[in-house]
Amino acid sequence: MSGPTVRAATGDDIPTIADIYAYYVTNSVATFELEPPDHADWLRRYRAVTTAGLPFLVAEHPDLPPGPAGYAYCSPWKARPAYRHTAEDSVYLDPHARGRGIGGALLDRLLAGCVEAGVRQVLAVIADSGDPASPALHTGRGFAEVGRLREVGFKHGRWLDTVLLQRTLTGQA
Repeated sequence: MSGPTVRAATGDDIPTIADIYAYYVTNSVATFELEPPDHADWLRRYRAVTTAGLPFLVAEHPDLPPGPAGYAYCSPWKARPAYRHTAEDSVYLDPHARGRGIGGALLDRLLAGCVEAGVRQVLAVIADSGDPASPALHTGRGFAEVGRLREVGFKHGRWLDTVLLQRTLTGQA
């Protein structure tokens, strides 16, 4: 049995990416969006990330149906030029793909792509939903909690905190 394969996302992956994310928008508090973005919006997001020279990846797994089982990307943390070496990561898996090493494979490749792109700091902003998967994924790869924003999101009838995690990527100017 082999593990996940990670590759650069293409425009052809956008419908699956949009479907994966729509699940989380509708059924969870992992994202604070209230309405799923449509495919055109996802194509704009994809182009913004790749135009900025940042990684946008998908993962496939041989034990799952063909096509992306998850995706990950980094986007600029802030628009101001002094933040140009800082990015925020996003990692989402098809709900049926959890527990197969896909998130770890995506995050490992994402961090490597950030180094290639000249990123020095990667931030993860994680909704404190009580699900330990995302914090564990990040802390297992060297991210450390650096802060908490209390009750900054309201979704599905509850106030939610976000936890800020940060990882320094070495060797960056």
